[in-house]
Amino acid sequence: MPDLFSPYTLKGITLRNRIAMSPMTMYRARDGLMNDFHLMLLGSRAAGGFGLVFAEQLAIIADGRTSVGCGGIYEDAQIPGLARLCALIKDMGAVPAAQLGHTGRKGSELKPWEGGAQLPADHPDGWQVVGPSALPYGGKYHHPVHALTRDEIQAIHRSYARAAQRALEAGFEWLELHFAHGYLGASFFSPIANQRSDEYGGSVVNRARFHLEAIDAVRAVWPERYPLTMRLGSDDLNTQGVQFDDAILAVSLMKERGLDLADLSLGFNTDDLQTAPFAELGFMIERASRLRREVGIPVATSWNLGLPALADRVIREEAIDLVMLGRPALANPHWPVWAARELAHPDPFSLVPEDWGWWLRNFRAHPACIGWPLAAPTAPPT
Repeated sequence: MPDLFSPYTLKGITLRNRIAMSPMTMYRARDGLMNDFHLMLLGSRAAGGFGLVFAEQLAIIADGRTSVGCGGIYEDAQIPGLARLCALIKDMGAVPAAQLGHTGRKGSELKPWEGGAQLPADHPDGWQVVGPSALPYGGKYHHPVHALTRDEIQAIHRSYARAAQRALEAGFEWLELHFAHGYLGASFFSPIANQRSDEYGGSVVNRARFHLEAIDAVRAVWPERYPLTMRLGSDDLNTQGVQFDDAILAVSLMKERGLDLADLSLGFNTDDLQTAPFAELGFMIERASRLRREVGIPVATSWNLGLPALADRVIREEAIDLVMLGRPALANPHWPVWAARELAHPDPFSLVPEDWGWWLRNFRAHPACIGWPLAAPTAPPT
């Protein structure tokens, strides 16, 4: 039976445990370039014991960013900075992962702490946002949306392929496509955002065509030995939007095209949510477990899995294969070590680099003064 700290192998890649740091946009890039901040952020989490470490969502074109402060993989000049990240993550014992994205009609924003307003296309830090249909998201996203033509869709898929090639050159060993959270892929999948009458709109199969063609484009350049995964907006929490049964069908089609793992999240194609489960522990687990059983594909998910006992339980029960942690990883760069102590792991410091582990195991002083609370095993949440 697996547990949170058991190795996990997918294709030719083995993770040292089942704990992944989710990609999180940090708004610290300039011209899409990674810098010392990203080196610190990602390197410390790799050193802290995470098995899989994602860089933030990397835009496949400049106008696919959330803001001008977001990371990119749309120019060769961005490869060296990404390569530094990959080298450090590997040196600290983790696997480096890249998430490729395009924000679609939710791009061209100010930073959230600057108000997060969407900027018009004629603003120096803005651009023309795009989507499957000429429908603004609503709320703060009120500027006109350009409906993509077939030729423009194909150009975007070529950008996915070029970005995947750059990711390979930089040293990433795990690749994810971001098709959730109201971004471009999510909007193609949702009937709330997608009102096309051509082969990209209408039925679930048609609305998943954008995803399938993106997989085909990336698979042409991404090696089979490395995992290809997708973060999918699997439910809009609105009766007019994506239903989870849609995700079951779509992921089964993606599996046939070479998808190796489904990373399930929400669609967020509207703010009109008819249920709001965000305070519930592990509220995506039931959906993820169902998809894992019915489609027969490995599954990861996030959302309120930051309690060690809960994260361990969903792995032991084989409900999911990987635990994705976002804010818990931001709050605690050594979350895996803390979790190991909480769960009475026999050697929690085996999760950090060997030299660090040696010093921590040979601490000759009061045990509570090492900087971690004394651990006591806790029962898994029910």
